[in-house]
Amino acid sequence: MNLHFEKQSTFYTMSPQFTSASIALRIWVFTAAFFAVGISLYVFIQEQSFGVAITPASFVASLGGSIPVLVSMFLFLPLLNRSRLSWQQKFLRLLLILLLFTIPYGLAAALLDIFRHELQFGGKPPSFLVTTCLVMLILFSCILPASFMVLRSSYYFFNNHTVLPASYGSIFNQLFSNKTKTTVMQAEQTVEPAPQHSNKILIKGLITGALILLMLIPTIFISSLVEEREARQKEVVKEVSSKWATAQTLSAPFLVVPYTDTFLNSDGKAIATKTNLILLANDLRVSGKIIPEQRPRSIYKVLLYKTDINFSGNFKVTWPADVQQSRVDFANAKLCFNLSDFKGIEEEIYINFGGTNKRMVPGMPVDNFGKIGLSVPVLLSPETATAGIDFSMNVKVKGSEQLHFIPLSSASKYTISSSWPGPSFDGEMLPNQRQVSDSGFSARWNFTQANLPFANVMRAGSEQTNTMAFGVSLVQPADQYNKTMRSVKYGILFIGLTFAFFFIIELMQKKPFHPVQYVLVGLALVIFYTLLLAISEYILFDYAYLIAASATILLISFYAKSHFNSWKTGSIFFLLLSCLYAFIFVLIRLEDTALLVGSIGLFIVLALVMFGSRKISWYGPSHTLQS
Repeated sequence: MNLHFEKQSTFYTMSPQFTSASIALRIWVFTAAFFAVGISLYVFIQEQSFGVAITPASFVASLGGSIPVLVSMFLFLPLLNRSRLSWQQKFLRLLLILLLFTIPYGLAAALLDIFRHELQFGGKPPSFLVTTCLVMLILFSCILPASFMVLRSSYYFFNNHTVLPASYGSIFNQLFSNKTKTTVMQAEQTVEPAPQHSNKILIKGLITGALILLMLIPTIFISSLVEEREARQKEVVKEVSSKWATAQTLSAPFLVVPYTDTFLNSDGKAIATKTNLILLANDLRVSGKIIPEQRPRSIYKVLLYKTDINFSGNFKVTWPADVQQSRVDFANAKLCFNLSDFKGIEEEIYINFGGTNKRMVPGMPVDNFGKIGLSVPVLLSPETATAGIDFSMNVKVKGSEQLHFIPLSSASKYTISSSWPGPSFDGEMLPNQRQVSDSGFSARWNFTQANLPFANVMRAGSEQTNTMAFGVSLVQPADQYNKTMRSVKYGILFIGLTFAFFFIIELMQKKPFHPVQYVLVGLALVIFYTLLLAISEYILFDYAYLIAASATILLISFYAKSHFNSWKTGSIFFLLLSCLYAFIFVLIRLEDTALLVGSIGLFIVLALVMFGSRKISWYGPSHTLQS
């Protein structure tokens, strides 16, 4: 047996012996441990609680599920070690093989996710490719640190135990410097092989790419944090709105009169039954003003509103052929008005009907347009109903976020104005005319009998016309959570392009940037999102983005200056990162043209990278083509 010794002061140390089985077992166990810790952290973040049995259960389950990988490593490692490659190349091949092992697990997880989604939720299943890649990324992020934990044993194993003992740091440096030291038994001889420049760049590039994928994992937790804060804001809005008043949907005034109808039973006999007829206005004019209010609650602002709305018009009934006036109970007629939330009524509601003011009280005889509303008995006769009766009403209600109307009239005109600069017109009908400016908005809707799918005389329960609701939603002008989430989705650009800048500049200046330094820069890029999220809850998103981006750019630029020891290099990073963050900000603000502008911008970035790297000697300065 050949023993190799290194002289250390007055004694010698034997080079340790490692086998393919020991390396495979270590990678297997360490990967399972990292996976179990990751599962525990995910459960803790999602559930805000930690179960003692989660980590050991996840560890045992991952060990059992990865037994095929362990068996495959038993077979591949001896074959890989017999190849005539440097130990760095063998280690790189090992990482590639382990990455390929994650593919079946990613495919299986994607199939199970689609099957589970169809059983529980239905509808469109999740993306097969996205799920596969995400599972592969998670698994490889556990494999990568586990592989580096056995780097020292891999170093001796792939060198067939012919090298002197070395520290982990020196072995890690050799992985990128491509320099090895060999000694014989009787004398210390140092042999430095010719540097393999291309292999060094390839390994460093792959490690940098793996770090980019690894740093994308924290962005998943950032996305969960954004969703959690957005859900918290919605809870606050819902809580305040429930105590103030919810979104309001107002109907126009309508008449309800009892009616005796007949129908033939199975024996052919005429059976009388009591029902109600709904009489809609013949002409309706509605004008109103929405007064917005922002109420602070904790760090959030809840958008509420008050209204002052005038209804006027007349009832002039044209009886259909299937309605007999003799069966109409005019003496028990009621005038009704629907709304969504009683808490929103600020003042008593009076209606002037035929020259007489009447106070409306809660209670509805029909629910065609909603179960919540007010009504009042009125004097009605066949003559006055046919000749026409004028009415007018002033309504002051309050609500939150949304105000809708149901157009219950043969012909109607609605005019709504407000000082709020961010309206969203929604419902079944958009305004015929609208004006929106920084000082507010005004909008007008016009309806005729041809626009509406119902007649001005209908039976109760025959139609549900509340689906015809239209109106306006008061939108917060700065939806910081939506914009923050969009910026997180561009995380691959932030991290990938920043790492690419460092990679190219370190090659051009020949001053390596350590993987730990890449991780530190990546963490700075990730913390940008938490800064953006936290600051945007207090000030406008644009200013929050400027503050968070400026802090991140300055931090990374000064870090680059200190590493490369050059103010010029630091200034280059400042300029490049400023352009990158400005580019992403433009993409966040754009909606319809974001894909077009983003594609053109990325093409320009790629062209600049290709132009800047054209003088890099990828194969080393002494490389020449062999004929």
